[in-house]
Amino acid sequence: MKTLGEFKQQIIKINNQVNEEMYGRGLDWQKIEIIGDKILILALNRRISVLKHIDEKDSLTARLMDLALLNEFKVRFKTYFEEFFGLKLRSVLKDYDPVNQLAGTIVITVEPVEEYLARENP
Repeated sequence: MKTLGEFKQQIIKINNQVNEEMYGRGLDWQKIEIIGDKILILALNRRISVLKHIDEKDSLTARLMDLALLNEFKVRFKTYFEEFFGLKLRSVLKDYDPVNQLAGTIVITVEPVEEYLARENP
């Protein structure tokens, strides 16, 4: 990994891969910002049709299913990220707004990304 731009592109690929595995489709768009040890990801993630239908009849059940999916997403994302970069994560926080179909993810690394990139690219 040479540049911050390449680092961001790989995160986009990992995020999209996990979405494809779990939801059967990738994201419509993603935006990534990095601030020290925090990686912020905002993405348009279309609602799974089955959850959309459940949400119309039983919003609590749909929300519980969303939470279970978010938890599985975080486990997979962390695994792929750490395996690819060799950079440990402190935490992955994620939420989803089903009305606007926006997903927000905060990834917290154990060291600032700039330091990691400097170490990887002496």
